[in-house]
Amino acid sequence: MSHYVFKMPDLGEGTVDAEIVAWHTKPGASVSEDQIIVEVMTDKAAVEVPAPVSGRVVSITGTPGDKVAVGAPLIVFDLGESAATSPVPPAAPAAPAAPAAAVPAAARDSTAAASPPARPGRVMASPANRRRAREAGIDLSQVAGSGPGGRIVRADLKPAVGSTGAGATSEIKVIGVRRLIAERMSEAKRTIPHFAYVEEIDVTELESLRGHLNSKLPPGASSLSYLPLAIMALTRVLDAFPQCNVLYDAARAVLIRHRAVHVGIATQTPDGLKVPVVRNAGDLGLWELAGEIRRLAERARTGKATRDELAGSTITVTSLGKLGGIASTPIINAPEVAIIGLNKAVERPVVHRGAVTVRRIMNLSSSFDHRFVDGYDAAAMIQALKERLEHPATIFIPEVKHQ
Repeated sequence: MSHYVFKMPDLGEGTVDAEIVAWHTKPGASVSEDQIIVEVMTDKAAVEVPAPVSGRVVSITGTPGDKVAVGAPLIVFDLGESAATSPVPPAAPAAPAAPAAAVPAAARDSTAAASPPARPGRVMASPANRRRAREAGIDLSQVAGSGPGGRIVRADLKPAVGSTGAGATSEIKVIGVRRLIAERMSEAKRTIPHFAYVEEIDVTELESLRGHLNSKLPPGASSLSYLPLAIMALTRVLDAFPQCNVLYDAARAVLIRHRAVHVGIATQTPDGLKVPVVRNAGDLGLWELAGEIRRLAERARTGKATRDELAGSTITVTSLGKLGGIASTPIINAPEVAIIGLNKAVERPVVHRGAVTVRRIMNLSSSFDHRFVDGYDAAAMIQALKERLEHPATIFIPEVKHQ
């Protein structure tokens, strides 16, 4: 019997360990080379790890939520007869067999006649359905997919989940992206003294411009939202408020001021909040900016965003769209020092030029790191942004630098 010990690979960028998010195989199962065997999460992104060899799984290390150090044994394969014909890297001594991964309750049901055999190759399922399966403790390799090419759709998960009695509870382990979000949000609120500032903006003229531009689009084209207009205005304003386009390196106690504006777009996805980055946003035209926002948001929602697309922002903008409410208190995306939130735009009666009239009103909710951005400067920046949005022609004019 020939064993091959596959160790947690170095996933780059100073990674020292990775969290197990989901196993796609188990002890006793046969796998083929390049078949996805496990999904892991680093501080940067989720990574699907393929099998380096073909063989039978002897043991695996860790269950979802556990962290495995880079270089530590991850999975042990029995190469069997394939060892004589398949070239493989030198095998490390086999580590003691780790406890087998937890078996879903459905698979332990003694009333079941037999579990369906694990399907060879990569299991096809959307990120949302992978998350649902993880939360329900379902092994996707045991689920027959009814979608195109055997893809697992939501309806395929229902029989595996089964019914629960009234008053039943379930435990959901906080792992993967949700664990990373929880850690970062907690760290940001614990270490950053947030200064919140909310300003009311009359976007009547901005809405008129938006409506005009959308009316010129060809049939089927994506309509323009407030978001690219607000981001374009923000890139102009930051020329005069560079202290808000800053990253704080806490380890060195250094503020890193950026000339370019790389805008993080807070995006809700099936796996939780992700922040893809529009790089050099100030160099993009309006339609280029709108297209890049849509492209990155779609890649984030479908789990296709790369590590580089999810890192490197210098300031973040968040928008709740139609769910935007009256005001919010967004949490700063550390190590940045500022975040701007767009709330819902609604028509309501206001006093305008001495008369009561109906105008379209939207609040901007912002948070600043009060250690490095004074309250006066934070308010002045939002006031400058307000002026641009209320007079939308100025969005397309760069900040004038007075000598």
